[in-house]
Amino acid sequence: MVNYSNIFVNEGLSYLKYRDLVSSLLENNKTTGGDHSEAMLQYSKLNVQRMNRVDKTTVLNEELTAAVGAVNGSYSLLVISEGWCGDAAQLVPVFQKIADLAPERFKLKLILRDTNLPLIDAHLTNGGRAIPKLLILNSNGVLVAEWGPRPHVLQLLLNEWKTEIQDLFALAEKLHSWYAKDKTQTAQHELANLFRELE
Repeated sequence: MVNYSNIFVNEGLSYLKYRDLVSSLLENNKTTGGDHSEAMLQYSKLNVQRMNRVDKTTVLNEELTAAVGAVNGSYSLLVISEGWCGDAAQLVPVFQKIADLAPERFKLKLILRDTNLPLIDAHLTNGGRAIPKLLILNSNGVLVAEWGPRPHVLQLLLNEWKTEIQDLFALAEKLHSWYAKDKTQTAQHELANLFRELE
């Protein structure tokens, strides 16, 4: 049984600490997790740029702002992530913007997937440890909703692309091209639906 509250309070990192961790590891030619290969370092460097861009350019739309504003209770947003994950780089800043919108109701913490395998193993996607995963806990620390690792329509597209494209770099390029065109709007729409279901 996963103790979500314990993980959130004792192991979770604020967005700022998460960003600092990824950057300081990169200065030492490392990334989060155990694989410090050149490819993983390259992914992490690109992801710092992606997070910077999403931080600067993304504004929460009216639909998501209204859905977040209508929530009455207090919730903990626990996000499973890694510095090398491209989807996380595109989405984690959006989760932080949600928390920033109503800090009295939402607290966000990030947890690294590879140092918390029992947690991610309780939230697999098609049998895989795909991230990011947004886990929403109520004030009693009970899991009430989850979302991720990417917008549903993109998940379907990715499943399709994987049958046609074997090259992981080409696949990643296609994925990030989709994110660039979408400008977080699909994710925001899905998250608005998720937050509307909260009390």
